[in-house]
Amino acid sequence: MTGFTVAIDGPAAAGKGTLSKAVAAHFGFAHLDTGLLYRAVAAKTLLGVEPIEAAQRLTAQDLDDTDLRTPEVAQAASKVAVIPEVRAALVDFQRAFAARAGGAVLDGRDIGTVICPDAAVKLFVTASAEVRAERRYLELSAKGDPSTRGQVLADVQARDERDMNRAEAPLKPASDAILIDTSELSIEAAVASAIAAIEACRA
Repeated sequence: MTGFTVAIDGPAAAGKGTLSKAVAAHFGFAHLDTGLLYRAVAAKTLLGVEPIEAAQRLTAQDLDDTDLRTPEVAQAASKVAVIPEVRAALVDFQRAFAARAGGAVLDGRDIGTVICPDAAVKLFVTASAEVRAERRYLELSAKGDPSTRGQVLADVQARDERDMNRAEAPLKPASDAILIDTSELSIEAAVASAIAAIEACRA
């Protein structure tokens, strides 16, 4: 199906990345984690590049950087994402990806509201801050990160505050988005719910 776009939004550690990859694999769609765009810009700023310049010069190869998943880059990404010129520079990159033949899944924080308001399917994946913080804590602990549960929860809440209250493209569900709360769902159940929603829109 040409140009069939699935927009998946939600806060940090809600499970949207895992769900997006599974949905893309199920339908044979291309997948873009748009958060990586902001992480890639952030990684460049940590090396001294100005945020707007970093965004304007971003290439697909920059998304392959293996250091984009660190907590430092995540926090920096949340900060550069509030800069309107950075967001504007990355919009075209995302929209071009969304329009590709064969279908595309994009996950982020403003896909259904700003990047692809005409997406065929819009999902908003969420979970309580406590559940999301516990997931992130376990993920970080497995990598040997010394952060405490309290620190991780504070980071998640601070990021939510920034993402939801920024002037430019704040994190919120699109008016026609289907809500999936993963607080008490297994990965399999969340994926099944998403696939069912997409199948209904394709029928």
